[in-house]
Amino acid sequence: MKKTFRTLIAIAALSVVTGAQAAQELTRQDAQSAMKIGVVTANGAYTLDQLKSALEMKASEAGATGYRITGVTGNNLLNGNATLYR
Repeated sequence: MKKTFRTLIAIAALSVVTGAQAAQELTRQDAQSAMKIGVVTANGAYTLDQLKSALEMKASEAGATGYRITGVTGNNLLNGNATLYR
């Protein structure tokens, strides 16, 4: 039991230290009041969920706190872009 508790404390501490926080998808209204910091693209997704996850991951890696998907294209494989905000 003590070992499990120590492991949970260590994981919580690492989460705080790394500051790992996923970017959130913004509404149009939220995006208007946020500062634009860039654009990311993702290619080769089979589903809209995969594309959204890829864009969210890239936004988080870029240090954005929010993103708004601005375009999706493709038939069998989907490509998309998103504007990043802080």
